[in-house]
Amino acid sequence: MQWIYLIIAGLFEVTWAIGLKYSEGFTKIVPSILTVIGMIASFYFLSLSLKSLPLGNAYAIWTGIGTVGTVVLGIILFKEPINVMRMICIAFIVIGIVGLKIIPID
Repeated sequence: MQWIYLIIAGLFEVTWAIGLKYSEGFTKIVPSILTVIGMIASFYFLSLSLKSLPLGNAYAIWTGIGTVGTVVLGIILFKEPINVMRMICIAFIVIGIVGLKIIPID
C-alpha cells in the first residue's frame, strides 16, 4: 500500500506543479486553490508512504514522478521543446525511479 501512496503523492506533485503555471503567480483564484489542494494532498500521501518506506528512496521517487510527469505535461500542454538530450535525461530519471523500486530494501 505504501507504494500506491507514493505514486498518488507523485501524481499530486505533478498536479500542483502544473497548477503553479496556470495560477500565474497565485493571481488566478481557482487554479491557485487547486494548486494548494494538490500540494496538501501530495504531502499527505507522501507522509503516508514514509510510514514504511525509507525516506531517501521515497523522496527520490516522489520527485522523480513529479519531474517526469511535469516535463511530459509541459510538452503536451505548453508546447515546451522536445529534443534528444532532454529525452535522454528524462529516461535516466525513469531508470533511477525503476532502480530504486526494484532494489531490495533491507
